[in-house]
Amino acid sequence: MKITAIRVTHVNVPFDAPFWWTAGLYGGASKSIIEVETDAGVVGLGEAPWWHFGAVVEAEIAPALIGADPLDLADCESRAVPPWQITANTGENAASVAFGAVELALWDIRGKVFDMPLYRLLGGAVRKDIPFSEYFAFRPRQGEAGGEMSPEAIVDYCLAMREAHGSTIFEGKLILGDPALEIRTVRLLREALGPQAQIKLDSNMQWSLTTARRVLREIEPYDIRNYEDPVATFEEMAALRQHSSIPFSTHVPDLRRAVALGAPDTFVCNFAALGGLSKALRFIAACEAMGKGFWCYSNDLGIMTAAYLHVVAATPWITEASQSLFRWQVGDVVRDGPFRQVDDTVRVPEGPGLGVALDPAAMARWARHFADNGPISHFVDPAEPGRYRRLPLD
Repeated sequence: MKITAIRVTHVNVPFDAPFWWTAGLYGGASKSIIEVETDAGVVGLGEAPWWHFGAVVEAEIAPALIGADPLDLADCESRAVPPWQITANTGENAASVAFGAVELALWDIRGKVFDMPLYRLLGGAVRKDIPFSEYFAFRPRQGEAGGEMSPEAIVDYCLAMREAHGSTIFEGKLILGDPALEIRTVRLLREALGPQAQIKLDSNMQWSLTTARRVLREIEPYDIRNYEDPVATFEEMAALRQHSSIPFSTHVPDLRRAVALGAPDTFVCNFAALGGLSKALRFIAACEAMGKGFWCYSNDLGIMTAAYLHVVAATPWITEASQSLFRWQVGDVVRDGPFRQVDDTVRVPEGPGLGVALDPAAMARWARHFADNGPISHFVDPAEPGRYRRLPLD
C-alpha cells in the first residue's frame, strides 16, 4: 500500500460567543483538516492544531510522502521531518508539528487496515467513558449565547450546565486582569456548586508572581483541583509552589525542566504539537516515569478529539478530565459532531481507526467560512482594534 495524495482543507468553526483570554477575545477554531489517500482506497484523517501548519503539509510534507508506505511510520517521519539536531539549532519545528497532523491520519489508516479501533491498536481500553471538563469564562453576549460577564452570571452558567448535562467538573478562565474579581468568582462558584464539584482554573500566564501569590492564597480554601499557568515561567511556578499546595499545569511540554524545578505538576498538550501520536505516547510514558500528570488540550475539532478519546481509553496514567470547549462549538467537520459530554464523559468511538468520518456538507460550510473570512483571530481587543491586548501585571 502506498500514499497517493494528501489533501489539506482549511476550516473555521466559530464559538457561539467569544471568550476573554490573555490576548483578547477568542472566537473559535481555525484548523487544517488532513486527508491521506492510498492506492488501496483507505483514507486516513488528521487535524493540524493551527491552520497555518496546513500550508507546511502542502508545501513540504505531502511531496515527501507520496509513494511512501503509510504503515511504516518511521520511514514516513524520516522523509518528512529533519533530524532533531537541525530543529534544535534552528528553532524551526513547523515540520514536526505539521507531520504530527499527518501522522494522526497514518494511525487512522492503520486502524482501518486492521479493522479495529485505535484504542485496541494501543493495547486495549482500561476505560471507555472518557472524562472532560465543562468550561466557563467571561463571555460577552453574541446573539442568544454568552453574556457571562460577572461572577454571578458565571455561577448561573455552571449551575445550568450541571442541571442540563450532569456536569460536575468545571474549568475556566477568569481573565479580566482583576485579581479581586477572580477571587470573588471562585468563592461564589464553590458556594454554589458545593464540595463535590471539581473547580480548575487557567490564567494563561496573566499574573505576575506577586499577584499570583495573593490570588492563590485567597482561593486555596475553596479546594482548587488545578491551576494552569498561573504565572509565565516554570521558575516562577517553582517559587509559587512554596506558597501554595494547589497543583499547576502547563501547555509547555518541557519535562526535564519541570522535573528539575518541581513544577508544574501536569502537562496539557495537543498530540500534533508534540510531533504526532507516537511521540505523544512516549511523552506520556516519560511523564508517568517522572510522576508528572497529563491530560489533553481543548478547542480541537472531532478528529483530534477522537484521538484524545482513544489514547485516554488505552492509557491508565491519564485519570484526570481533559479540557473541552465542546459546548461552545457551533459545529464540527465530523458526522454527529461536535462531541459533547454527558455526566462529565464522552464515549470512545468503536469504529475502525479513529472511528470518525467527515461530514461533506459540514466540511464545505466551514471551508467556505475560512475562504470568505480568513482565519479566526484570537487576538482581538474591541477597545483597541489592531493591537494585542495588554493586561496589568500587578
